[in-house]
Amino acid sequence: MKLVELYIQEVMRRLPEKNREDIALELKSTIEDMLPEEYTEDDLKEVLTSLGNPAVLASNYQDRPMHLIGPRYYDLYMTLLKIILPISAAVTFIVLAVSSVLSYSGESSPIEIFLSIAGNGVLEAIGTGMQVFFWLTLTFAIIERTVSSDSQLPITMTGKEWTPDDLNDIPYIPKEKRISKLEIFGGLIWTVIWSTCYFKASSIVGLYEKSDNERTFTPFFDQEVLIGYWPLVVILIGLELLLLLRKWKAGVWTRKLAIVNAVYQFIPVLAFMFVFRNMDVLNTDFIDRVQELFDASFNFQWLYLTVSVGLLVTAVINSYDGFKKAYK
Repeated sequence: MKLVELYIQEVMRRLPEKNREDIALELKSTIEDMLPEEYTEDDLKEVLTSLGNPAVLASNYQDRPMHLIGPRYYDLYMTLLKIILPISAAVTFIVLAVSSVLSYSGESSPIEIFLSIAGNGVLEAIGTGMQVFFWLTLTFAIIERTVSSDSQLPITMTGKEWTPDDLNDIPYIPKEKRISKLEIFGGLIWTVIWSTCYFKASSIVGLYEKSDNERTFTPFFDQEVLIGYWPLVVILIGLELLLLLRKWKAGVWTRKLAIVNAVYQFIPVLAFMFVFRNMDVLNTDFIDRVQELFDASFNFQWLYLTVSVGLLVTAVINSYDGFKKAYK
């Protein structure tokens, strides 16, 4: 039944989410009806071959025609589009965000710069997506009209026509164990945000006050002391990128990946506790201003302990979530 499940998975992933469950049940019933009572693997392959390539079968379940890109190249075209489009859009957004933060002079508030990055980033990402869509579509349209073939059966990523043996190279991934591309890109964007904020902390992170149409900014950190920990920060960035890369390559939660994820979750917590045990990283002007606002009753050691416990709890939750998915 493994080949049956893999075949159904290959058909379902090409269909709209709302229709998958009913069609999957119908297709499974059809395959079982076509098989003899005591069937062999050869019988199963013969049935799957008669049903045909999953891409063709999926297209028969849909009302949308495939005219611009024919059935031979349509599935390959859509697969490449789904891979290239989010990557190019994410890279464009990240480059714009980094350049905006690094060029930030402190003249506008963080909210204003955030809204600017969000608005411009979305527009740039859409523009890049349109460029990718246009050139990839044009390329496949040209291939469709220049490469002649007697067969119109779809080709796979290997450039060959589909056979039931291709299912043996496809891992069966339950939905609960999958690592979404959105999670990976979200992690990448978060890495860019906190790392750029670290190197521009004296211009971004601090206390913003506005009175009598004047805005004052008091940096939270002493940049000279904070930047002294840059080797540790670079190591953290590298480890986070390696973790995201492993998630990208694996595509599914495994026990080994869950262990690696759990180890990494506690490294930033230890790094935070190591850096901020040194109160010199805090700007003296900021400390004086906070003490003034709170009538000298504010305890920074209490804040340090609270944040440390919060980060520790978050690390435990994220580690548990990874193991939970891996052992499903």
